[in-house]
Amino acid sequence: MSRERSIRVELEGRGYDILVGRGLLERAGELVRPVLESPRAVVVTDSNVADTDLPGRLARGLEREGVRSRTVVVPAGEASKSMERLASLLDAILEGGADRRLAIVALGGGMIGDLAGLAAALLLRGVPFVQVPTTLLAQVDSSVGGKTAVNSRFGKNLIGAFYQPRRVLVDVDALASLPRRELVAGYAELVKHAFIKDAELFAWLEKHARAMLAGDPELRCEAIARSVAIKAAVVAADECETLGERALLNFGHTFAHAYETLTGYGSELLHGEAVALGMAQAFALSVRLGRCPQEDAARAVAHLAALGLPTRVEQVRPNGFPTEDVLALMRRDKKASEGRLTFVLSCGIGRAELVRDVPENEVAALLAAPP
Repeated sequence: MSRERSIRVELEGRGYDILVGRGLLERAGELVRPVLESPRAVVVTDSNVADTDLPGRLARGLEREGVRSRTVVVPAGEASKSMERLASLLDAILEGGADRRLAIVALGGGMIGDLAGLAAALLLRGVPFVQVPTTLLAQVDSSVGGKTAVNSRFGKNLIGAFYQPRRVLVDVDALASLPRRELVAGYAELVKHAFIKDAELFAWLEKHARAMLAGDPELRCEAIARSVAIKAAVVAADECETLGERALLNFGHTFAHAYETLTGYGSELLHGEAVALGMAQAFALSVRLGRCPQEDAARAVAHLAALGLPTRVEQVRPNGFPTEDVLALMRRDKKASEGRLTFVLSCGIGRAELVRDVPENEVAALLAAPP
């Protein structure tokens, strides 16, 4: 078994390591005890993960180094990213006894990481937090960077906080039982990092993505580590998304969040699938505005489609979505300013930029007649 790879998120006084490898759950105590203030933890997971062997493996791994843990289970699904579920989670943690040295460990996908992370930020004004992501999407994206949030009826991730974990354990063996649909959906976030920052990584993924998704563990470690390194560097440069750099990580998400809201955050459209569709449309908008070569956009979209990700709206809804409904949600996007549309657009594979005041009529035309 190869040694884990370590990627550092450099933040002044609060930096932390992301460890990528195999068998990390069994070594969890060894790997996280040095960054905890006491040997006590609450593991937050969802009902799907609770039915696997992952919680038991994590608990035994923690116990080997004397870290005592108890588990709180929340219902699986994006609907649990709500203020109501957050309140009940906090009550469950407090009911079992809590002080500021108690650690919260998120074991699950992006929903669990977001929910447990926000709970950690709020509980007693902040307690230690560790991420143990179990989906590809969470491993390469949501577990890295300290964004925590719940959803509102007005949109996705509108209530949250920046709260960094003490450590992130990315055990690629946790992906073994992940349904292929969720695995491929998570890949959208992985390749997103290549689209915005690393043309060489994208060329590598064109060659190796199929084998990686099929289960090759060494390729999974390589792909995840390279993707995570991109996000770690972006986060270190712009932790709280005030300089425009971190916003690049939202490539495709202005479209994606609108579609997720319109489909009710359910199984009709997984987050990664929405991101793939959003990136295809962001590439199309970039070409339309003269910012991206057509051949780069075509190459990127063909790669997504070849892996079975949606790249056209009719693949999700045969009759599409009302243009005005999509635009209304985009005006409320976190990047928007006073209703003016802001998008992350491609300048070609490996390069992206944040563009403010994108003409709404251009976006409307694209939505009305997508390529």
